[in-house]
Amino acid sequence: MLVPVFTLKLNHKINPCMVTVGKFDGVHPCLTAATQAGKVFIHNPHSRGQRLSSSRLSHSTQDSDISLLNINQAVSCLTAGTLAPDSACDSLLVGSQTNLLAYDVHNNTDIFYREVTDGANAIVLGELGDMPSPLAVIGGNCALQGFDHRGNDLFWTVTGDNVRSLVLCDFTGDGKNELLVGSEDFDIRVFKEDELLVEITENETVTSLCRMHGSRFGYALANGTVGVYDRTARYWRIKSKNHAMSIHAFDLNADGVVELITGWSNGKIDARSDRTGEVIFKDTFSSSVAGVVEGDYRMDGQAQLICTSVEGEVRGYLPASKEMKGNLMDASVDQDLIRELSQRKQNLLLELRNYEENSKAAAGGPASDVDTQMGVIPANTQLQTALSVKAGSDSQRPHIELKISTPNETIIRAVLIFAEGIFEGESHVVHPSPQNLSGCVRIPITLPKDIPVDLHIKAFVGSKNSTQFHVFEITRQLPRFSMYDLCKEDPGPRPAGRVTFAINDRPQRVIMWLNQNFLLPTGIESPDVCFTSLRGGGLLYIAMLPNGQITLNTDDIDLAGDLVQSLASFLAIDDLQVEADFPEYFEEVRVTLGQVDDYHSVHQKLTAVMADHSNLIRNMLVQAEDARLMGEMRTMKKRYIDLYDLNRDLINEYKIRSNNHNALLNCLKSVNQAIQRAGRLRVGKPKNQVISACRDAIKNNNVGALFKIMRAGTPSS
Repeated sequence: MLVPVFTLKLNHKINPCMVTVGKFDGVHPCLTAATQAGKVFIHNPHSRGQRLSSSRLSHSTQDSDISLLNINQAVSCLTAGTLAPDSACDSLLVGSQTNLLAYDVHNNTDIFYREVTDGANAIVLGELGDMPSPLAVIGGNCALQGFDHRGNDLFWTVTGDNVRSLVLCDFTGDGKNELLVGSEDFDIRVFKEDELLVEITENETVTSLCRMHGSRFGYALANGTVGVYDRTARYWRIKSKNHAMSIHAFDLNADGVVELITGWSNGKIDARSDRTGEVIFKDTFSSSVAGVVEGDYRMDGQAQLICTSVEGEVRGYLPASKEMKGNLMDASVDQDLIRELSQRKQNLLLELRNYEENSKAAAGGPASDVDTQMGVIPANTQLQTALSVKAGSDSQRPHIELKISTPNETIIRAVLIFAEGIFEGESHVVHPSPQNLSGCVRIPITLPKDIPVDLHIKAFVGSKNSTQFHVFEITRQLPRFSMYDLCKEDPGPRPAGRVTFAINDRPQRVIMWLNQNFLLPTGIESPDVCFTSLRGGGLLYIAMLPNGQITLNTDDIDLAGDLVQSLASFLAIDDLQVEADFPEYFEEVRVTLGQVDDYHSVHQKLTAVMADHSNLIRNMLVQAEDARLMGEMRTMKKRYIDLYDLNRDLINEYKIRSNNHNALLNCLKSVNQAIQRAGRLRVGKPKNQVISACRDAIKNNNVGALFKIMRAGTPSS
């Protein structure tokens, strides 16, 4: 049994997902974590009695090994690592919703302190692509920013939604790190510097990412799913009713290959094989896991796996010895295995008993009755499926209909469908009532997003009087744009939103793309088609001229971006320049930009007012104390009454400032998403150029240039 080599009980609660280890003096590893009330604690049992000379850093009164770093804001992310290229000491980086602090713990000084208007939800530190020095990359409201050791903003781009997780990984295998970004829109995006390489769509918010080895990485979702990818190929995944609080890669069984270590919300720690997901070790805390990290905490030359709980309990595990290699499971796990095998034995015995009873019945009764009861079905029985788009009626909303049928007199007793992101719990069961049993079952399906979905179908098939049924299994894929109904007649004027681009491919290739990505009743012969959205009723026109020019008409800019990306991927187009115009959406962005200016102006005024009030508070405190020393109690009381009133005003102003800040963040998120959407209308280099040019236009406060770039794709057009 693998047992902890050390255990600590720290007198500080730890915020989930905010734990790291850093060698702040270049030698001794220190466990560092965010705690409540805007503080970060640094546990350093190696250098006691260090003299502190900074107002930020102070000794804990509860533990002599702990120093407290005062952030005075709610900490939203933190990490430690080498930031300066020529330094052997790690830096501590702490992010909040308004600022990023890079701190030199050893010398008790700020390295830099930067305002980050987009917030800091996740942070990673390391080398990115061909960047000349390590970067601290933070992810906020749809934006990614990278700072060097001087606080210079060397990297910026946008992503689809709020960033929840970041990791640096050699995804392409070229020896240089790419940036993997997990966000709230269920996507894992891979950036090669500011170029978007790959998008991997999951079915929930991506809460954690970790580098394994090579191009392999682990991931965790908000619904309790954890798994491992190698580039875009998923090796395995498991789903738990608990939430994965932290994941980390560590070779726990000493076989030369790292395992995926997961800390769960119920306090469980488990290690799983990176290839199969098989559990090779597990342990349990009395409270939720806060973080899983590694470091040579005993200073004996061996790295330990360090697991922490939210209550401040810390356990360190050494990799297995040669005798235990590959066999970390303890006796209790063996008992679990015995129970599992006993259950399987009982199930097999029950199945055998059913076969024996069927044999006896077959020997003693009429063949037809026995066949019926045993569920014997004709040899030609097959499970047939068909997908169609239903525009809806008074009693039913628009949906996709899955029709499951058999070609003879057999009936379908039940249907189980497993699919990601469609049904609550990822599964759906249909039990036709005994009065309505037939050989055909129709199931309505609604897709929340435009993504391809695999339907894994299991159907119980037999006769009406059967007590036993045959299980048929089949898989069908819903195309990406299934939720669009082909219009049989021209429904009227085209939407004002428009995307135009040219390709060097035949119309037949576009028709092939349409047939693969839409649910069409029969094969179409022309790329000129019109669809109605089942979600909102909006129209989509697709037209292609003989010279290869394609025009997409839709008022949904997200749909236009998805169509451009899908078509470019199908036709293997690396670079695609696009002209676009979405009058309604661009007007919304123009209004949002005006609101951003207004909120910035209010923010500056409120900051100035609060600074003035802070000076008044200092003066009043001095005057009140002077009055007390001189025995002028009436004056002292008056000053404290004024101070109380001023404090109340400050609290109200802070609430206004907080509401203003949240509104500003929402507007900035909308602006960043507008830039991302403008980028998604292009492919390859034109996409990166649009994003960079849009950012420059915003920095220069050139709104006219911004919309020209969004429309034409280039700043000079």
